Amino acid sequence: MKTTISTDKAPAAIGPYNQAVEINGLIYTAGQIPLDPATGKLVDTSFTDRVHQVMQNLQGILEAAGSDFSKVVKTTIFVTDLGQYADLNSVYAEYFEHEAPARSAVQVAALPMGTDVEIEMVAHK
Repeated sequence: MKTTISTDKAPAAIGPYNQAVEINGLIYTAGQIPLDPATGKLVDTSFTDRVHQVMQNLQGILEAAGSDFSKVVKTTIFVTDLGQYADLNSVYAEYFEHEAPARSAVQVAALPMGTDVEIEMVAHK
């Protein structure tokens, strides 16, 4: 059975999708961009601040689903400039202190709302 995950610790969906769904003990998050869930506005300070906001949004979703970063098995990262890869990695590593999940990082032409980073995750409960 598929269960929809929703929390106010992450921004509301800006389209016809859910923050996450769970099926058979696996949690699939929607891609998260650096929207502040309190204001609904993009974080407009530094790239590292935006990555932190994305990770905080994902953390809120995982917690609402009964999971956490230690249970993430795969992430997919989309950025508009792989030149920021080192900054991305430094922030990302803070959230995976022990064993990092499998990961893909892809440079794309554009992302929703004009941001430069989006991350999605698959985790287990």
